[in-house]
Amino acid sequence: MGTMSSSKKYSISLPEDLAEAARAHVGPGGFSSYVAEALEQRVAMDKLREIVADFATDNDELTREEVEAARALLRHDHRQVGGAAA
Repeated sequence: MGTMSSSKKYSISLPEDLAEAARAHVGPGGFSSYVAEALEQRVAMDKLREIVADFATDNDELTREEVEAARALLRHDHRQVGGAAA
């Protein structure tokens, strides 16, 4: 991740328990970076959902093996579906 360009200050409202749990996890000074990384991951997942939806509209349904191979790639697991090393 970490592809942020410049930064701009925003005022947002968050559930207090969620914000405090994040702040406790990252310590002082890391909250903004933590939230930015979470947003970056969410935007990436939203884009991925759009790609999958477009693919599903234009193509046949994926096989179980294709789905498992895609999941392995998302986990950075480079083994083949059968468990053999790639």
